[in-house]
Amino acid sequence: MVPQLTPVEMYRNWQPLAEALERAGLPCDLIIHPTIAVFEREFEQGQADLAFVNPYHMVMAHRAHGYRPLLRDQRPLQGMLLVQKHSALHSLEDLRGQRISFPAPNALGASLYPRAILSSKGIPFEAYYAGNHRNAVRQVLTGDSTAVGVVRATYDMEPAEVTEALRVLYTTPDIATHPLAVHPRVPRTTQQALMSTLQALARDPQTQPLMKAVQFSEPVAADYARDYAPLGRLGLERFVVKQ
Repeated sequence: MVPQLTPVEMYRNWQPLAEALERAGLPCDLIIHPTIAVFEREFEQGQADLAFVNPYHMVMAHRAHGYRPLLRDQRPLQGMLLVQKHSALHSLEDLRGQRISFPAPNALGASLYPRAILSSKGIPFEAYYAGNHRNAVRQVLTGDSTAVGVVRATYDMEPAEVTEALRVLYTTPDIATHPLAVHPRVPRTTQQALMSTLQALARDPQTQPLMKAVQFSEPVAADYARDYAPLGRLGLERFVVKQ
């Protein structure tokens, strides 16, 4: 799983799902990486059978090893740039020359897309990569950065005292959200079993909370050509940073 949060939070959110899959006869080894950069190296080497990736990671994984998206949440992905609630900044132009925190260079909604938009508008800025969304947000709360890039789904997980201290400066256009990607070596029968099991967990009131915790409240079948291939035509590779 792309480590959007701290390792402790990632384990807390994903371990109940791993246990539910094991009870359904689909045991999984949960691998949690300390940073997004380490996570990227693993899926680009084709080590993972299943990977929860951001939309541009999906493009990278498909190109590298033929991974295909199995499921995604029905809700779209929204990237946001946030500032302190009482900040004097109110437009993208106000970010000119400012330091902006991002979770990682290649986090699509929280970093790649906003940086591409700022670049297209000729707005220079200083980028700081904090390692995950939690760290990036706290850079703004402490005043170390003027703004932060996040995705709405992760931002909604923050406690009220954090969200009340921040304000949305900019929201990106909607795109298909993070998919669960599968390596082509995984048998089709196993892929189908995973899809049906995860969709059943999302329908069951008793297991809905654990699906919500991993951003799959309303899982639907994903399609690479429809949902993610268009991202490969945006020229975002210019902003990809290999670490």
